This record gives sequence, structure tokens and C-alpha cells, in this order.
Amino acid sequence: MPDALNPRTRRARALKAPIASRDAVNGSFPRGARRSRETRARLLDAALQLVAANGLSSVTINEITAAADVGFGSFYNHFESKEGIFTALIEWLFEEFANSLDRLAAGLSDPAEVIAVSVRHTLLRAHREPVWGQLLIREGLSPRALSRGLGLRLLRDSEKGISERRFVIADRLVSVISVIGTVLAGIAGELQLALSSKRTVRARKALRSKEEKFAQRTAAIVLQAFGLPRVEAERIARRPLPSVPAGQTLP
Repeated sequence: MPDALNPRTRRARALKAPIASRDAVNGSFPRGARRSRETRARLLDAALQLVAANGLSSVTINEITAAADVGFGSFYNHFESKEGIFTALIEWLFEEFANSLDRLAAGLSDPAEVIAVSVRHTLLRAHREPVWGQLLIREGLSPRALSRGLGLRLLRDSEKGISERRFVIADRLVSVISVIGTVLAGIAGELQLALSSKRTVRARKALRSKEEKFAQRTAAIVLQAFGLPRVEAERIARRPLPSVPAGQTLP
């Protein structure tokens, strides 16, 4: 799906959008508060670009502050450590993506299709953006996995499916954890191919050409974990993805 803005521009605007909306609701912040929020947004955007270019482990605070054109000491006015800025970055990335999935699935009435659409879009984005996939694995294995972002939405949608007797499962929490593990394993498999030797380049190209089918198969496995029969799960997982509303983009 084409985007009207390049990824850096869209993400920079998204980072600043919450600031603008709070200003509109609460009135203009004092100049110092506005500058503080703008500085924080620049640091987060710089961290995102550096992680995308160099990977998570190799980025330093010096590099982040230089890219953001912010003094080194100012970094600690906003984040306690490199781990702190990465945590804030991950929370923003996946909250933004989860909100976009909510808007995309707003017209769907079947909880099974809502979950299938969410799983497919998650796998497709991880395929397009391997660094995003690495960050999702990091978040999915954290203690926060079920308290915010995609995990929280999965708990909500599974509860809806149970209450409507669409899903038949013995233990909701265990099923959700199993589903998260299935999605993360799919992403990890894709990332492993990206890191493999040249002998697997041809296999990687084959997987890329079938990324949609791979996402569909994963979604079908997830629906079976929620108690749907295999044939029905596969049929739902192959339904056309909903169109992105006019004027919006899926991050």
C-alpha cells in the first residue's frame, strides 16, 4: 500500500502529533515546555533512524544526541539511559501501529477476522521492515507484552470472541500467550533468513515472493489456537484485507 509520505517524514509527524493534540485541548504550553517536548520528539526520531540504519545494539547516546542536534547533557532531562529511550521508542511504535489496526478493523464484526487481519498486517510489516520486526520480538518477550499495544488488543479481541462464543478455549491467557509465541516465531524465522549466509539468498527471495501466503498461514494457525476448525480458519485468513481509509496510512 503506497504511502503519501516517506517513512521518516511520517514517523516524525507522528511523534509530534500527540504534542499538538494536547496543546489544542489544554491551550498553549509555556515556551519552555514546548521546547522540552520538541527536544524529546527529536531524540526519539533520531533514535529510530539510527536503529533502522545500524541495529539496536550498536547505537550510542552520543550518536542519538548528535543526530537530533541536542546537547549530550540534555538527553538525561528526558531519558535515564539508552535503555530508557529505546523503551519509550518501542512503546510509541507499537501503540501507533495498534491504533492503526483498530481503525482498519473498525468495520469488521467477526472477532476471528479482526485477529486474522491484525496478525497478517503484523507479519507483512515485519517482512517489509526487519528492524521493526526485531523491536517487536523485543517487546513481545517483555513483561509489558500483555499490558499495552498489540498484546493488549489481542487480549481484548480474544475476550470479545469468547463472550460471543466465537472462540472455544480452555484458558484465555494461555491461548493468547501461545498466539504471541506463534507470531514471534514467524517473525524470527523471517529475520533469521535475513542474517543467513549467501547460500540462502534464493530461499529468502522465494519467501519474500510468498509473504502474503505466509501471513495467511500464520493467521490460520492463530485462529485454530482459539478453537476454530482448520477449514474455517484458513477461509477467514484468506479473506481480502480491508482497505486503508482514505487519507490514512498504516504505519
